[in-house]
Amino acid sequence: MEDIIIIGAGVSSIFFANKLVQENNNLSIRIIDKGKPLRERNCGLDKGLSCTCGEDCSKYIGYAGLGKSEGKFNYTNDFGGDLGSRIGGEKTLKLMKEVDRTLQRYGADSIERYSTKNKLLAAKAEKNGLEVLSAEVRHLGTKVAVDVFQELYETLKKHIHFTFETNIISIHPKAHSFFIETDKGNFCSKQVIIGTGKSGGKWLKKQMHELGLKTGETRLDMGLRIEMREDQLDSILKETFETKLRCRGEGYEATTYCMNPRGRVIRKFQNGLVMPDGQNKNEEKTESGNLNFTLFVPRYFSSYDKAMQTAQRIIGGINQDNGRIIIQRLGDFYANRPSSELSPNLIRPSLEAEPGNLVDEIPDLYLRAVLE
Repeated sequence: MEDIIIIGAGVSSIFFANKLVQENNNLSIRIIDKGKPLRERNCGLDKGLSCTCGEDCSKYIGYAGLGKSEGKFNYTNDFGGDLGSRIGGEKTLKLMKEVDRTLQRYGADSIERYSTKNKLLAAKAEKNGLEVLSAEVRHLGTKVAVDVFQELYETLKKHIHFTFETNIISIHPKAHSFFIETDKGNFCSKQVIIGTGKSGGKWLKKQMHELGLKTGETRLDMGLRIEMREDQLDSILKETFETKLRCRGEGYEATTYCMNPRGRVIRKFQNGLVMPDGQNKNEEKTESGNLNFTLFVPRYFSSYDKAMQTAQRIIGGINQDNGRIIIQRLGDFYANRPSSELSPNLIRPSLEAEPGNLVDEIPDLYLRAVLE
């Protein structure tokens, strides 16, 4: 019988487990994850090749979850979720500082933290109807992030049982405990914490139904990945590595996100979908002459199911069951015509994709945000 079982070994679960150990190292704790230990998480995508993992891609699933991808920690209430509205802005920032102290204790202090605050830029943006979102940032990069999380793992495994590459079949509440059935044996625990992240969404939906739990409103961020000339935004990037801008239009607000000067666009595999994602220029063999970022438009749905159905319908429709991603030149976008030949374009795309016409594949809301 365990005192606590944590389902999922992503970043949130790791920091939660670390806090438990700090407060009471006599607790019996087990973490169960369907992915692999950090040092065994290898995917062709890490080397610029194709994913060979199947649906459960090791680039995104396993110990440390997405914390491995580029190790970027934004400490702010301006963006990244609504925790501040739930527990208070000051308490949220206090917890973020605690996270940062933990990271430093395991080697993150080799990378300096920086601020994206810029009063002059904020004033200029306001005059043009934009809002600058700022944060304190510790951007570790993949290599340092892996080293930090591995050091944390070496400490945690002295106090915690880890069970990897294990699928949980069912969770059954019993008197003052839970019976957990898996494909690698069964476990009992006094308490269960679920931290499966987005990759565990389908599994969680099934478990919540069987446990009689209900979901609240779900936010879904989708948008276009934009690629442009590397020096085109020098006027706003000259003092900060990344600037997040929010603009508001009729019926929407849009935010720039994941800005990568001289980075590349890569394929991201998640929930059975394939999407364009940005990669930092500091990642091995990824530097390009372009800048890329995403323009996200959040929408709210009454349930997780409805949000995921929308994502599946739009992104899945583009993928056409073969990983298809479409690309369009800005001039063709303005002219509402498909891009048929990209070779004359001044911007050489860093990701090979199929030329097409966005208006035929993507809802107007996301296109209007880009145009405006």
